[in-house]
Amino acid sequence: MGETVSVTIAVGLRILSNPLANVFQKQLASRGNHPLVVNFLTYFLLSVACGISLFFTEIPSPDSDFWLYSILGGIAGALGNGLLVKALQLGDLSVLGPINSYKSVVGIIFGIFLLSEIPNGWGILGIALIIYGSYFVLDTTEARFSWKLLNRPEIQFRIWAMLLTAVEAVFIKKVIAVSSAAVAFMSWCLFGAIFSFLVLFSGKLNLKSELVRATKSGRTGKFLLLAGCIGMMQLTTNYTFDHMPVGYALSLFQLSAIVTILFGYTFFREKSIGRKIIGSAIMVTGSVLIILLK
Repeated sequence: MGETVSVTIAVGLRILSNPLANVFQKQLASRGNHPLVVNFLTYFLLSVACGISLFFTEIPSPDSDFWLYSILGGIAGALGNGLLVKALQLGDLSVLGPINSYKSVVGIIFGIFLLSEIPNGWGILGIALIIYGSYFVLDTTEARFSWKLLNRPEIQFRIWAMLLTAVEAVFIKKVIAVSSAAVAFMSWCLFGAIFSFLVLFSGKLNLKSELVRATKSGRTGKFLLLAGCIGMMQLTTNYTFDHMPVGYALSLFQLSAIVTILFGYTFFREKSIGRKIIGSAIMVTGSVLIILLK
């Protein structure tokens, strides 16, 4: 009973912290901060906190699998979260959030071709619901619900972010399996900081001027809030992964799509919210059918 309550609380905090982090990411990126800098500083602040906590935590000797999965997860996370911030800079929060429900569809497609796993009736119904629900959400854009949407950079960035964070989730689960949820969180922060710093150089940025801009009055607090939300999101994600299958957890996390749409209206006055909520609810239902009834 106690474990059920704690997992429920963790899932609830995960559902709220993820959209709130997206709000801070969009606010910071929209105010002139480069998305890669926003991504790096988030990981950096979390890694500083983890570095301090290492002095008070007894860490068992990690094996080779730990290092391999941590490195691969760090690469996928740094790239995926950087692309997510870029997508949020360019697009509407209430459109980009629900797109994450397509993660279940991607999993089925890969399963068909790589594992010869043919979806059952529930899986097919779930795919249909996700596509139907996305019509309500994506039809509110200028390109409407059409192939032209794929030409929009924010949609492209969001899709790549979705794919990379899905891969990252698998590696996180692997790290938890060979260590613990707490150790996996520390490795996620530290390796994420390393690889997000390396990714900075791909943008050919003037790091000094970018960091000065990021620390301007009023923005330091926003970065701390963002780091806190991301930290809470990842801690609760790891705890949930440690207590239930990744697929089940990801299906529950899809509920954050509805919260994202509400935050899009509250913080950015994005439009067609009612239609987006209906579409998002249909997509969440499709995701749950695919994962829980497969």
